[in-house]
Amino acid sequence: MASRRGSSSVTLPTGHTLAYTRTSEVDDLPHATKKKMADHLRRFETMFTMTPQRMRMIVEAFKDSLELGLSKSGQVVPMIPTYVFGWPSGEETGEFLAVDLGGTNLRVCLVKLNGGGKFEITQAKYRLTEEQKQEDVESGELSKDRILPLGFTFSYPCSQEKIDHGTLIRWTKGFGAPNTEGRDVVEMFRNSLSQHDVPAEVVALTCDTTGTLIASHYVNPDTKIACIFGTGCNAAYMERVRDIPKIAHLGIDPEAEMAINCEWGAFDSFEHEHLPRTKYDITIDETSNKPGEQAFEKLISGRYLGEILRLIICELIDEGVVFLGQNTYKIEIPYSFDTAFLSLMESDPTDELLMVIGIFSHFFALETTLAERQFFRALARLVGRRAARLSACGIAAIVSKMGYLEEGCSVGADGSLYNKYPGFADRIHEGLQDIFGEKGRNIVTHHAEDGSGIGSAIVAAMTKLRKDQGLYSNL
Repeated sequence: MASRRGSSSVTLPTGHTLAYTRTSEVDDLPHATKKKMADHLRRFETMFTMTPQRMRMIVEAFKDSLELGLSKSGQVVPMIPTYVFGWPSGEETGEFLAVDLGGTNLRVCLVKLNGGGKFEITQAKYRLTEEQKQEDVESGELSKDRILPLGFTFSYPCSQEKIDHGTLIRWTKGFGAPNTEGRDVVEMFRNSLSQHDVPAEVVALTCDTTGTLIASHYVNPDTKIACIFGTGCNAAYMERVRDIPKIAHLGIDPEAEMAINCEWGAFDSFEHEHLPRTKYDITIDETSNKPGEQAFEKLISGRYLGEILRLIICELIDEGVVFLGQNTYKIEIPYSFDTAFLSLMESDPTDELLMVIGIFSHFFALETTLAERQFFRALARLVGRRAARLSACGIAAIVSKMGYLEEGCSVGADGSLYNKYPGFADRIHEGLQDIFGEKGRNIVTHHAEDGSGIGSAIVAAMTKLRKDQGLYSNL
């Protein structure tokens, strides 16, 4: 048989560039046929496809969870009052520091707000190792001739009784630093700042999602909701104080507005009554460092999508469907299949799916047939599409609760999935139309402004202004 050869090079997420030449198929390995693959694909389509009716049921349950979280403390979706009062005016001015501890990076920003919705930013970014996620983080150096107000972005669930206080409820996104859950993270950060003689005063603790809401509204006043779809997932929106029964005792004007940090990654945790979990999702949950928790996040966040696909592939290996006669030990390592691989597989423009060849051969030393590659790409699409459609359910719950459907609203969205995963935003919009019908077109997502830098600085500015005016200065 004559062999047909093709060459290509592929750039992969780690910065490796692969160049290789290949024959049409590797004839000496037993491989799955196209028909057999199609039979398996139908099984997974049934498992991962969500009908509009199912989505609407999830939206209703989601709304109930949001209402419950606003009415009393200690609920599964905690609906945390942020003590960020109302929207920014766009006229806030001054220099502010912003420190952001996210899922992947530590970032320090100096933000100059110039008024008129304008700003300048200088920043430094540090990638966190898995080891650092389990220990304390030290601060860097600053000019010491004046004390700058600092907005601290801490993107983990905290309960707040005032804006410059926050008790860590639980670590998420793979963090596990000891002796921190149940403690005030602002107090710990202040102690660290003073130990290192850093001339900064923490005036506001916020999460990246709340910051994203404020920054996006600062630039685009149509923004009413902010979402993060990245390593973790979350949403924030502006709620009327009269509709937050659990803070009624604080005596805040019922007509005032306050940003709510939903921490919606916890939706349907523990009971698991509403979300369409497959056996692969259950495996991820049971082997995670927080079994039972963050149920919604485990279905839609970038931390888990690659692992969902890897578990499916491993099951097919065990069933003798794929990679017979090949050494599969590399792909059997948990979390070895990065969600970035799903993005690359879905966006592979070549007929031969050369990107997919590159991923499996370079990272896992596995040869694939065209039928297998088409099958793996179809699986990636199922996992990615389900994540986007579930994300749409969360947005729809807030839209429905707040009555934004008729007038429409803009949703500021950020995070690696939203920004880099091909078609993620389009699939969210498609999901919103499946839930709401034609009116779903009124809800539009757009790339959000930088919440953890600009947003955190604006929150610090709003808070300083509010306290200087003596408005709720104890909060």
